[in-house]
Amino acid sequence: MNEYLSALRKRWWVIAVLAAVGAGIGYYNTQSATPMYRASSEMYVSLTRGDTVGELVQGSTYTRGLVESFVQLATTPRVLDPVVEDLGLTVSSRALAGAVTADSPLNTVIIKVTAVSTDPDRAAAIANSVATHLSETVVELSPTSAEGAATVTMNVVSPAVAPLHPFSPNKKLDVATSLALGLALGFVIALVVSRLDTRVRTIKDIPTEPERAMLGVVPLDRSIRRHGGRAIVEVPHSPLAESYRRVRTNLQFLNLATPLRVVVVSSAVPNEGKTMTSINLALTMAEQGKRVLLVDADMRRASVASECGLEESAGLSTVLVGEATLEEVAQVWATPTLRVVTAGTAPPNPGQLIESEAMSAFLHRARELYDFVVVDAPPLLAVTDAAVLAHRTDGVIVVAGSSKVRRHELVEALDSLDAIEANVLGIVLNKVRRSRSAGYAYSYGSAGRKKSRARRRPSSATAVPVVPDPTAAPPPAVAWQRRGPDAGAHVAEQSAHEPPAPREPSDSPAQDTAHGAVDESAPVEPGTRTEHDVLEPGTSDERLRDEEPARG
Repeated sequence: MNEYLSALRKRWWVIAVLAAVGAGIGYYNTQSATPMYRASSEMYVSLTRGDTVGELVQGSTYTRGLVESFVQLATTPRVLDPVVEDLGLTVSSRALAGAVTADSPLNTVIIKVTAVSTDPDRAAAIANSVATHLSETVVELSPTSAEGAATVTMNVVSPAVAPLHPFSPNKKLDVATSLALGLALGFVIALVVSRLDTRVRTIKDIPTEPERAMLGVVPLDRSIRRHGGRAIVEVPHSPLAESYRRVRTNLQFLNLATPLRVVVVSSAVPNEGKTMTSINLALTMAEQGKRVLLVDADMRRASVASECGLEESAGLSTVLVGEATLEEVAQVWATPTLRVVTAGTAPPNPGQLIESEAMSAFLHRARELYDFVVVDAPPLLAVTDAAVLAHRTDGVIVVAGSSKVRRHELVEALDSLDAIEANVLGIVLNKVRRSRSAGYAYSYGSAGRKKSRARRRPSSATAVPVVPDPTAAPPPAVAWQRRGPDAGAHVAEQSAHEPPAPREPSDSPAQDTAHGAVDESAPVEPGTRTEHDVLEPGTSDERLRDEEPARG
């Protein structure tokens, strides 16, 4: 039932449009239809004599038996020809028969004659004339008594009168009927299309058997069109950036005992956003100060170089054919700790290079030099490169493009990985429209955007990590920047190539502050925002604006 309701909600506009069209057609038909009027007259059939009770009973039974015949007689030419002559109608008796009906209620001797016409007065005149001539015809055809008198008579008990309102068209009924038909047609189309349309749009469309880890939902964001691969660098606090950080966090918690070092990112079919997912996953890992390597292993349709604006003449293919080393082709991009190896010149045999021992040696060397390696691989259903790489790495992340991939394609891709016993780390649902994406994202504001106010915890320090060089040994600690009344706007700058040396704690708080230590007891200047400022659940911007003077 929930599936049907979801299908109806998803295509509610189809139902609404068809209902409106149906109602419009019904209204148009009622407005263009010719009004029809209906008038009726009633007659009572009786015997002319009956002296005893038995004769009356027999006469009543006899009369009821004749009534059905008299009803059929009402639309015969013998009755209608005189009507046409009396009223001067321009139609024949056969045509008039279509506008005249006669019936008799069950177990009664009453005959009701009804006439229909576009003119109310003519409808009444036809009904009365038919009743009159039917009575005359019945008297002529009925048997007579010994004295020669008719034994059956027919008297008009309710003459027809001109109706005040047409019976057709019934505007309310016709419009309601057309509306109901439109709704029914909309329901049927919505359900049929839902059955035929198997594209993955939401988390509910992801196959549940076997169960897979859902690493995150990435919204469709226009900032990718403007900034390309640098979207989360240019707008670091956007919902897009937060969604990729959520993917990073979920990935790190998959296996705490054995942290992941080398992962493959692929998809079932092209254009699902696997390359952009690879780039942003590498960026979010580099945010933590890790030495990260991004490798474009899709040598058939390389796109990492164009997205990042890097040189693509020397890359992975150059290393695999023995013309260069990993260190020589790795290019610094976006942050000092992120290196990118593009696909290089397109080789004639990319599949063989992926399966070669040189690729295994490349991955082994990357694992030695870097803390985390992201490999952008071709689609799973197109070629077997991603499956081969999945066997040589810690696992594969499958990107499912919302409204791009169909359920059976995603199932087939996952089954192909299960068939070779590859480690499927999880699924990332990509390019989800905001109305369909679940969860929420904080917006701390960036240049040119309105900043959302937040409650603050008592602290006067803002943490600013200094990113180390990927070739240098990891720093023993993270350098911090102090912002407060003692340090002003001073920023402790330190070279990324020379990690800070350990320092003995000082007895002077001011001296510790100058060297970047965090003084929790230092007062906070009014209006100063720190990294400890967070939004509490249920706190609105209006409420915080009201509390701002009190906090200042």
